[in-house]
Amino acid sequence: QVQLAESGGGLVQAGASLRVSCTTSGLIFSDYAMGWFRQAQGQEREFVAAVSWSGSTTHYRSSVAGRFTISRDNAKNTVYLQMNSLKPEDTAVYFCAADRLRTFARSDANFYDYWGPGTQVTVSS
Repeated sequence: QVQLAESGGGLVQAGASLRVSCTTSGLIFSDYAMGWFRQAQGQEREFVAAVSWSGSTTHYRSSVAGRFTISRDNAKNTVYLQMNSLKPEDTAVYFCAADRLRTFARSDANFYDYWGPGTQVTVSS
């Protein structure tokens, strides 16, 4: 019933930009905060960015602040992650997730209710 689907991943060179998207269905999109997480091969899943239901509150992990921008379009049921100045350390599968505590932008993956299958982002040197 509830589905999240990421798109836009790919292979890019260091310093390039990429935008990944997550389109949702089966839920009232504006009732959820949205987050992006990533998992590198052999590593634990980590928080990347999150945005509240209205877009007024955002949080980023320190290593991506100033390079990545999270945004959402409630009319399109879609959340985006614009990634600039990409580094090899950004290589990972990127997942979007929905959190029903809509006024916050939480970093703990355990509080998110729904997850997409992920999209691969690879940054070469």
